[in-house]
Amino acid sequence: MNKYTPVIGLEVHVELKTKSKMFCACSAEYFGKEPNTHTCPVCLGLPGALPVPNKTAIEWCIKIALALNCEINKYSKFDRKNYFYPDLAKGYQISQYDLPFGHDGKITLKDGKEIRIRRVHMEEDTGKLSHQEINGGKVSLIDFNRSGVPLVEVVTEPDFDNPSDVKEYLEKLQLIVRYLDIANADMEKGEMRLEPNISLRKGERQSTYLKETDLPNYKVEVKNINSFKFVEKAINYEIGRQHEILEKNERPAQETRGWNEDKGKTFSQRSKEDAQDYRYFPEPDIPPIVHTKNEISTLLKQVPELPDKKITRFEKNYALPSYDTEILIREKSLADFFEETTKTNQDKNITAKAIANWIINKKVDPTKTKPSDVIKQITANKQVAQIDEKELTKFIDEVINENEKAVTDYKSGKETVIMFLLGQTMKKIGRKVDTEMVKELLKKKLS
Repeated sequence: MNKYTPVIGLEVHVELKTKSKMFCACSAEYFGKEPNTHTCPVCLGLPGALPVPNKTAIEWCIKIALALNCEINKYSKFDRKNYFYPDLAKGYQISQYDLPFGHDGKITLKDGKEIRIRRVHMEEDTGKLSHQEINGGKVSLIDFNRSGVPLVEVVTEPDFDNPSDVKEYLEKLQLIVRYLDIANADMEKGEMRLEPNISLRKGERQSTYLKETDLPNYKVEVKNINSFKFVEKAINYEIGRQHEILEKNERPAQETRGWNEDKGKTFSQRSKEDAQDYRYFPEPDIPPIVHTKNEISTLLKQVPELPDKKITRFEKNYALPSYDTEILIREKSLADFFEETTKTNQDKNITAKAIANWIINKKVDPTKTKPSDVIKQITANKQVAQIDEKELTKFIDEVINENEKAVTDYKSGKETVIMFLLGQTMKKIGRKVDTEMVKELLKKKLS
């Protein structure tokens, strides 16, 4: 029995790729631009400047909520989240509190586990701090180009108990927003930022979903992580750190921490605020947002076929294995290219699987290749020389005798080694023959 079980929830911020910012007409394309050149009185928080909501950003936020199976609030509003930080010029952030655009959604993982989405809400991004050394002194510089860029926050319930599920969820969320074509979610550019909330509770998890009374009396938030690998590392580190504290009969501090990749550890930033600390109240300069049932239905119709449904359809309609479908759907453009190629195919001897394998193995670039070219390439590749089974067996026997370690690895369960042995056999043959036939005979000999 495990003495402690991790309790993990996620807050994910996704920048939308609108042309203008959330509440003003400034360009939202700030990355790599000269500091403080994409600003105006609104995003600099100057007295008397009034915000005007970006309609496209609101609709895109609702699309994300719909794609995550959320209920949509027909009546919603913006709120002021009050806190002081140098990158927040106004002294408050325009966000949403009790009436977000979306609530009570879910994402389903591969093992069937459902991760509940508590809320999907809209807010404005903050400025960006840059810590430098100038004339021998350490200074912090502020670039307000990012201030006011549309930001969607997706908040889960504390339904995770391991970093592996966290990573799968985040990968699915990133893919969904990319399929919607409303965000690039490039983490290296800070367009998707990951914030796990982590705590430990005594004993094993008794049910999939914990009640409020079952939750630990503290939580630690790790801010602004920008890679799936780092979020796994940060969670594992926190589990270990908190475990040590609990073993001393102490309670970990409720705080916000950062992740230091060089040291492989988290570090304390500030004590964690509760909702009441932000003194939320309705944004007085923006009237409530009201959507009709027809408007929401129209937005739902604009949501494309999403990754999970595409996987199911590809496996059913094209008889593809899950491995192939998962690679093809990682980019919508690649999945679309595969389907276009199958429609172009007039050769009944070329299967959908053969097309998928060619696109995957040859790393076909859809922007540089026509679907008809793929069919021509596969057809040309099928023009293979004949080889006598006796001659082929001789080559395979030689490869098996010359590669004892690879053979042992294969027999111990490392099935991918078969591709190395196949390559060695093809080298010995020295001409183009049917690789599937060679592979099957190779497997037969190894078994």
